[in-house]
Parts: sequence; structure tokens; C-alpha cells
Amino acid sequence: MYAVGTFTTIQKGTTTYTRDNAFSFSATAPYTVSAWNPNVNGVVTSIAFNGTNCADAYIGGLFSSVDGTTVKNIAEVDTVAGAVVTAFGHSANGQVSTLLGAAGHILVGGYYTSINNSTADPYMTSLNPVTGKDDRFLQLNISGNYNFSGASTNPTRVYNQALSHGGTLDLVMGDFTTAGGLPRQQIFMLNLATTPATVTGWTSPEWDGSQGELSSSDPTGYPYQCATVEPFYIQAAAWSPDDSTIYLGDTGYHPNGFPVGETARTGLCDAMASFPATVNPPAQNGQPGYVLHNWVNYTGCDSLYSAAADASTAYFGGHERWASNPDDCDEAGPGAISAPGMVGLSPADGSVTFNPTRARGLGADDMLVTSAGLWIASDNQNGGSECGGVSSLAGLCLLPYPAQ
Repeated sequence: MYAVGTFTTIQKGTTTYTRDNAFSFSATAPYTVSAWNPNVNGVVTSIAFNGTNCADAYIGGLFSSVDGTTVKNIAEVDTVAGAVVTAFGHSANGQVSTLLGAAGHILVGGYYTSINNSTADPYMTSLNPVTGKDDRFLQLNISGNYNFSGASTNPTRVYNQALSHGGTLDLVMGDFTTAGGLPRQQIFMLNLATTPATVTGWTSPEWDGSQGELSSSDPTGYPYQCATVEPFYIQAAAWSPDDSTIYLGDTGYHPNGFPVGETARTGLCDAMASFPATVNPPAQNGQPGYVLHNWVNYTGCDSLYSAAADASTAYFGGHERWASNPDDCDEAGPGAISAPGMVGLSPADGSVTFNPTRARGLGADDMLVTSAGLWIASDNQNGGSECGGVSSLAGLCLLPYPAQ
């Protein structure tokens, strides 16, 4: 198991290890911390591998040195010695936010406009896994930013990715208005089975804004704009095991124009939601198809940053205090369920089915479902250390199966 982030030490039991922003450990008991220490001098936001090759890892973030070698925000790193594999290009002119090994390529997304001397595919690029050169598998021309009157500064960027279990579809989240020549905001789906990869017809008026703006005085259409301080809000996605359903975890505070207080929530701001992975109704008579939500579960104006799913449960994590809280904001409304830090919902109707609790901190940043259980990557802000009823587990914790 490999973990990245922003830290300088790892504590396991009574032993403390010096590790700068990346480390590895055994995924089975007793979870021994390895000697791998690439010594990255800045935050590492993502790590990926190329297929079944685990001899090297690809890391991205905001850093300038790995194992003493000068790099810029991206590098391939030997997983034994921690040394940079210099044959792979290692320079991006802005933060790399997400990496994914898929379809024989390294798919990279971030804030950058140039990567490994290429400006052809800013914000999201497909790199050759050996040379790091842009191999043109992605030609998306991503542009624009999610903006409206009063919105805070929000630059164009690709923020996150989620690969389908079948390996042919990739959900891409970020701040943009066009991708692959199509209007897309917040999220789009890539078909990796074509060359070059293509943006599919999967989209929704619930985040693309095609139904107009909803205001508190006009309760029609879809409220696709969240509060001006959080204009970009879809930050996490997960696939159901059969790839038929997509779960979204969102920030956004509250719909733009809605008051903070006891009033019904609507839209996708600070919410957990389920959407079909297949467009229905399909495109017809020259009109594009779209998807609408299966269900939405509101936190009551607290953010979600991560999502994962298995056959029984859709998991969401952030710094939320409640679930099933659609009727209030920053307070527990009627029927609200206390669910700090993470929660598991029924795939069928979005009701709470798993509530282990977790120290909220800034928020659970990532989740990973394995055969052993659910891994959660988090932080220890404000001294948070509890996960699943056990203290001193901030950073990484495992909720073993049976989880419920």
C-alpha cells in the first residue's frame, strides 16, 4: 500500500518514522512500514501505477525535489530505492492534482498549461509511461472556468479522476466549461476504448446548468450554482461494482442565492448523490441525452471530499456533521442523523446504513475499497484522531469487513 500527502513523520504504535510526503506499508497485518522514502520536498496529491508494474510509481503534486533530484510537480519514482527514473519527463509548470494509469497511458490532470515540454493538452494530458511525453491519446482542449456573478476566483483545472471497474470509462472532475468540444461543467465521462479517448454523452442539467439558475424565489429548474465561495463543487466520484451507478460527493455550501438557515436544501451543494451511468433518455431528434439523480442525501451545508462503493454501501467522507439533513444549514434539521466525518448509504435509496463515525478534521480526502475492507485517508487537523470508534488512527485507518 502506498500513501501520499503532506507530512514529515509516520507513527505506527510507539514507533515514529521520518517520511516526507510519501511512504509505503504492508496492506496486511501487522502493516509494517517499509524503508521506501523518496523524500519529496512538497505536497504529493496523487500516486499511480502503470498496469501491473509496481517497480515504479508516478507521483504528482506541488514539489521541486525527489530523493535529491530536481523535478517539477511530477516524477516517476523507483518503489525500492526511492530514486527518480530520469528517463520519464518530470516537469509541469503548475500543480499536478491527479494521476491515473489506464489503457497503457498515464493520464494526468491539474492546473498546469505545459507538461514535459508540451503545451498541446493543457490541464489534462496522456503521457507515455516510459518517456513521459504527450502521446496525444487525450486531445480534449479543456478550457473555461465555472463562473457566475460574485463567484470567487476559480482557475481552470482538472481536479480528480475515477476509473470504472471495467477500465474503459474515466470520470474527470474539475473547473472547466468545455471538454472534447462539448459543453461540460464540474464533471465529464471519457471513453478510453477509443483512440483518441472521447468525451461521452453522459451529462446532466443538474451540474451543467442547461436548465437555468434556480433562486430562492424561483423554485423551478435545477440549482446548478452553489455559493459564490465554492463555485466548483463535484470533488469525488465512485463507481458501483457493476459500473451501472455513479456516486458523487460534493462541496458547495448551499445553492447560490439561498439563505443560510432553516430552509429546504435543493440541488447538489454539500450533498451525496447517485446517478445512473447510462444516459436516459438517450439523444434523439437532434437533442442531447442526459441523466438525472436517483437520490440525493444532504449533509446540511458540510463538505464531502471522497467517495467509494461496494455492492452493499456507498461511502462518503469529508468534514460533515450530519446526513439526511435536507431542511437546515449548519444546524441539525428535522430527522437529521449525526454522522461525523464519514457515512455509508444504501445504494437503493440513499438512506444511512453504516455510521462508524470519524474525527472530522479538515476532511476525509480519499477512500479505497479492498477485499480487506474500507481504507480512509484523512488528516489530524484540530487534534482529530478517531476513526470507527478507535482513537489514534488519524491519517490512515482501515474498517475491516464485515464493516456492518
